[in-house]
Amino acid sequence: MRTDTPRGTLPAREHLLADTADLPVLDVVIPVYNEEDDLERCVRRLHDHLARTFPYGFRITVADNASTDSTPEVAARLDRSIAEVRAYRLEQKGRGRALRTVWSHSDAPVLAYMDVDLSTDLNALLPLVAPLISGHSDLAIGSRLARSSRVVRGPKREFISRAYNLILKSSLAARFSDAQCGFKAIRREVAERLLPMVEDTGWFFDTELLVLAERAGLRIHEVPVDWVDDPDSTVHIVSTATEDLKGVWRVGRALAVGALPLDRLARPFGDDPRDRQLTGVPGGLARQLVGFCVVGALSTLLYLLLYSVFRAGAGPQVANAGALLLSAVANTAANRRLTFGVRGRDRAVRHQAQGLVVFGIGLALTSGSLAALDAAAGNPSHGTELAVLIAANLAATVLRFLLFRAWVFPDRRGDVPVPGGPGAPAATTRGDTTVPLYAMPLDDETITMTRNRR
Repeated sequence: MRTDTPRGTLPAREHLLADTADLPVLDVVIPVYNEEDDLERCVRRLHDHLARTFPYGFRITVADNASTDSTPEVAARLDRSIAEVRAYRLEQKGRGRALRTVWSHSDAPVLAYMDVDLSTDLNALLPLVAPLISGHSDLAIGSRLARSSRVVRGPKREFISRAYNLILKSSLAARFSDAQCGFKAIRREVAERLLPMVEDTGWFFDTELLVLAERAGLRIHEVPVDWVDDPDSTVHIVSTATEDLKGVWRVGRALAVGALPLDRLARPFGDDPRDRQLTGVPGGLARQLVGFCVVGALSTLLYLLLYSVFRAGAGPQVANAGALLLSAVANTAANRRLTFGVRGRDRAVRHQAQGLVVFGIGLALTSGSLAALDAAAGNPSHGTELAVLIAANLAATVLRFLLFRAWVFPDRRGDVPVPGGPGAPAATTRGDTTVPLYAMPLDDETITMTRNRR
C-alpha cells in the first residue's frame, strides 16, 4: 500500500464556477483495449450527448491500454478531428493503471470514467457529476443494484455482481451498493490524495478506491442507472473474480492494522462557515462521546466476563487487576481507532503506555472500592462485588474520557500546515484559484505514456 500522500486534511468542498472557458470542468476517461470496432462510434455518441446537454466545459480522454489492433490509430484520428477529444497511449495493460495515470495528469476539477460500450444510459451522466460540481459530494458512482435502476443482463452476471457486493459488505463493511459499475466520478483534489493509496492497477481498482474513500469518511453519491449488458464483453470472469478476492483480503488486512493514513482524507465538519465559527464547543465532542460510550459499554462487558472467569480461580483483587488490564488494552486500542480517529502505527506504543496510566487510576478506584466493601461487609456476595465494581467503573469512565481527550489523544489538527503557512507545500495558480502543488507519484512500474497532439 502506498502512503506517500500530501499531509494535512482536505479543504472544504466548494461549488465549481461555470466560467472556465480555458479549463474544462469535466474530464471523462474511456479506458480501452482492442476496441477498434466500437471506439469511434461510442466516442462520437458521447461527444454529441455532452455537447447538447452538458452546461460546462468538458473533455473526453481515450486511454489506450497497450492495444494490439488499430485502436491507437482510431484514437489518434478522433484526437485530430474533435477539439474536445484527446488520446493517451499506455504501454501496459490495466484499467486501474489507465485511470490513475490520466486522472493524475488531468487539470479538470471533476474526473469521471465510463466503459467504451456505453452500457450505462448517458442521461445519468449529468446527475452523476452534479453533486461533485456543486460541492455536495466527493465521489459519485452509478448503481445497477438500486431499486429504481433498470438493468438488462443475464442471470450469471447478475448473480456474480450481487455475490461480489455481498462479500464486500460482509468482509469490508462496505455500504455502497455497486462497486464494479463502469460509471464513476471523483473530484480532483480528492483524487490527488486518494490515488496514491490505491495499489491495484486492474479491475479491483474501483473497489479499492471506494472502500478507502468510505473508510475515510468521504461522501459517496449513488445514481440509479439504466444499464444494458454488453454480450461481447472481453472481461474474463474467473480471473477477475480471483484477483478481486485477493484485493479484498489485501485491503481488509491493511485496514485492520491501520496501515493507511486515511486521516489525510478528512473533510471539515460541514461546508457552512458557521460550523467553524462556533466558540466554546470542542470540535467532534458529540461524536467522540457516542464512540466512547459504545466502546466503554463493550469494554465493561468484556471486563465483567473476564472478572467472572478469573474469580473462579483467584481472589477478587487479582481477578480485578487481570480483567481490568486486558480490557484496558482493548479499550485503548478501540478508542484510538474508533473514537478519536487515530490510524496507523505512529505513537501506538506511547498511546498504550498512557492508556496504562489511565488504567492505573481505574485500578485504584475499583480496588479501593473492593477494599472498602470488604472492610464494611466482611465477606460480600459475588453479586454485591459486581454492583460495587459497576459503580466504581462509571466514575472511572468519566475520568478516563477526560484524560483520553485532553492527554492521550489530544486534537492535533492545529499542527497541520495550512496552504501558504509554514511547512505547507508550494502552490500553483489555476485561474483565480490558488491550489497546493503536490507531486503525484504513480506506481513503481514504468509507464510509457504518450499523447497524440494536433
